[in-house]
Amino acid sequence: MRIAAVTGSASGIGAAVRRRLERDGLRVVGVDLRGAEVVADLATTAGRAAAVAGVLAASGARLDALVACAGLGPHVERWPTIVAVNHFGATSVLAGLRDALAKGERPAAVAIASNSATLPYADGPLAAACLAGDEAEASRLALASDGHTAYAGSKLALARWVRREAPAWARAGIRLNAVAPGPVRTPLLEAGLAHPLYGPAIRDFPVPTGGPGSPDDVAAAVAFLLGPEAAFCAGSVLFVDGGTDAMLRADRF
Repeated sequence: MRIAAVTGSASGIGAAVRRRLERDGLRVVGVDLRGAEVVADLATTAGRAAAVAGVLAASGARLDALVACAGLGPHVERWPTIVAVNHFGATSVLAGLRDALAKGERPAAVAIASNSATLPYADGPLAAACLAGDEAEASRLALASDGHTAYAGSKLALARWVRREAPAWARAGIRLNAVAPGPVRTPLLEAGLAHPLYGPAIRDFPVPTGGPGSPDDVAAAVAFLLGPEAAFCAGSVLFVDGGTDAMLRADRF
């Protein structure tokens, strides 16, 4: 049986990805703060190491698929934690499990980025610090900014990390891609909508197809990128956002 690991597997998009992969016949090793085979906090260095070690132990150090889904929204008040989970947690798990993927059958990995990564304020010193691997500086910059900047910057850095790493991963036989969702009806989105500052901004974010998507919409895109029909996709960032990115950046792709 093929084996997949999914971070953030206990709720939202991660839970939908888990259900989809299990429906497709994979055994899933989940990673989350609770309610998963591997319980670990990706906001910390020790938690990331525990996540990698736990997945290796549960999978026999061999994976066929990996989805880095765990993430925090802009409403989380401790802004450095957003960066710690969204970028450093994701990239640490991806890098830490690369060798296990190299032993798998048609191995592929997907990171969950965001269409917020294309917003103008995402591309700045915070994203640059993330890509330089300087977590202390990225944390400092996040603390001095706001939730929107921390979220968008960390997701931009994650998408760029995927793009930069994908060619080398492909040469090693592993396809690495990303999905960039727009607003999706999850507990994370609901918490953001309830926030007095960030709620109105989230509501005003235009979605041409008419409103938030479902976790299953994103899970379907992830399943495609992990599957054989996406064999020629490497370093792709697939927008699953109801047309928002196309509307805002029609001439940039």
